[in-house]
Amino acid sequence: MHHLRTIARSRTFLVLFVALSAVVPVVTLQRLPHLSPWPVALGVAPWLVGKYLLCPLRWRALTPPGRSRWWHVRAYAEGELLGLLTPGHVGADVWRVHRLTRTDLGRGDAILSVGSDRLVGALGLTAFVAFAGTALPVRMALVACGVTVLALVAALVVRRVRPDLLPRRPLPPPRQLATALALSAGYQLSIAALLMGTIDATGHDLSPLAVLGAFGASQLAGAVPGPNGASPRDGALVAALMALGIPWQAALAAVAVKAAVAWVPALVLGGVSLLLTRRALRAAAGGGVPRVA
Repeated sequence: MHHLRTIARSRTFLVLFVALSAVVPVVTLQRLPHLSPWPVALGVAPWLVGKYLLCPLRWRALTPPGRSRWWHVRAYAEGELLGLLTPGHVGADVWRVHRLTRTDLGRGDAILSVGSDRLVGALGLTAFVAFAGTALPVRMALVACGVTVLALVAALVVRRVRPDLLPRRPLPPPRQLATALALSAGYQLSIAALLMGTIDATGHDLSPLAVLGAFGASQLAGAVPGPNGASPRDGALVAALMALGIPWQAALAAVAVKAAVAWVPALVLGGVSLLLTRRALRAAAGGGVPRVA
């Protein structure tokens, strides 16, 4: 947490951070074969709504009250930019926990909030894979069960060793969980729209259900962390698209575009918000505004 505070207050680091974020999509897109931009634009539009509106609202539904919708939208966008630069997107979760604790929410409750959001997102993805008619791989099911068992064991150990880290508030009620699952379903649809747009940009076509199945089946590789655009998950998605009949050049281009376009809104929305957050932190440290927006 100390390192995150240092990052947020360091002008040099943030400038370099934003510059690197701008270079990645530019270099990636320049090396791709010629693609039609309009299908990509049509796919990006719903994905933006899903990623930067539905996901923050899902997170808010699983978080104790006290923070506005705008607060969650900003904190989520900041986390996305940090997540793109860290393996397994872990930077996003760490940053969101940090932002929650700065609003006087207990660390245990903050971890529960972000962890519940991750879990609901995974459940939404699993539901869509089942809806797409794709059999859930045995290894994926075993990984999910293993993670659940490890989480329970970890909770028991923490309860005995460090009870102060456990959340003080109860779990979200069923109504909030149902709302979060509905928002997660909307987000999964937006991912399918983005992937369909990048596939169409290469001159090929797949049905929405086939796209959802390919995307869902590739998520097993997400257990192995890697950078955005070059992770085992991205490689598995390329392989899944090839299995559906997409040539490897087109599959590689579609997945690369999907990864590259993620940087642009993260840079614009998350980068600007991080700079504003840094200014607020400096003002609070100097006796100015006492609270980060």
